[in-house]
Amino acid sequence: MATAKHWSGEIHALLRAWRADLVSYVPDAGHANLIDLCRADRATRTVPLATEEEGVALATGAWLGGTRHVMLMQSSGVGNCVNMFAMLKTCQVPFLTLVTMRGDFGEFHPWQMPMGQGTPGAFALMDFVVLRADRAEDVVPAVEAGLKFSFNSYNRVAVLLGQRLLGAKDFRKVRE
Repeated sequence: MATAKHWSGEIHALLRAWRADLVSYVPDAGHANLIDLCRADRATRTVPLATEEEGVALATGAWLGGTRHVMLMQSSGVGNCVNMFAMLKTCQVPFLTLVTMRGDFGEFHPWQMPMGQGTPGAFALMDFVVLRADRAEDVVPAVEAGLKFSFNSYNRVAVLLGQRLLGAKDFRKVRE
């Protein structure tokens, strides 16, 4: 996960610059460095979620209360949220989620494939702006664009962080 450490500090700085003071997450290895930075930051409130759709409700309440929210999740949780995403559109709640991809480049686990492959389409179905980063140099510009799309124009935005960027798990190592 060496590349994640490289850009997680820059993402954290962007979140601070955009006053995204609330970050929710379902624990995930791909987001671990960013989660740690947010948790250590006294100006950022972090909320661990039991399930991803809780983050959509939290984002809506936060926005109504004047707070900007960003949700961190894995692609396997996107399917849990589709019904809740309708509320974001109807209420014009700006929403940014950073999604670590599974079922993507080099995936070994067959259970991750369906939702990983369906994630971009699920977001498109709910009228999200979908941005993708597969290289370290693409992450910060994608997140910055996502912040602009979301908070300047009340859009729903998903930034997909591909497995090519994060590194795919190796089946041989998992079985050892």
